Amino acid sequence: QVQLVESGGGLVQAGGSLRLSCAASGSIFVFNLMGWYRQAPGKQRELVASIVGGISTRYADSVKGRFTISRDNAKNTMYLQMNSLKPEDTAVYYCYYHSNRDFWGQGTQVTVSS
Repeated sequence: QVQLVESGGGLVQAGGSLRLSCAASGSIFVFNLMGWYRQAPGKQRELVASIVGGISTRYADSVKGRFTISRDNAKNTMYLQMNSLKPEDTAVYYCYYHSNRDFWGQGTQVTVSS
């Protein structure tokens, strides 16, 4: 089993920054995919960024150059550094881990005011 706990969300003005954390526990393997998804009201959940092995990363076009995903394998913790935030980044952000099945965190709210 895997447990994922997000933290770091909050309210920030446009142009500001936030760093999300996802603490993972249980059967975590370095080379399994981890990532961040988000879901805005009335919209489908979408991939924001993913990371494999702590090195290979992938980003949604809407966040490239502004967000950085990273992973501290020793701490089993994943991060999402979000800079130059925009109101359209407002959403609930979910941590995700894939092994034999998908695991999700409970989500953390990010609100960007204009």
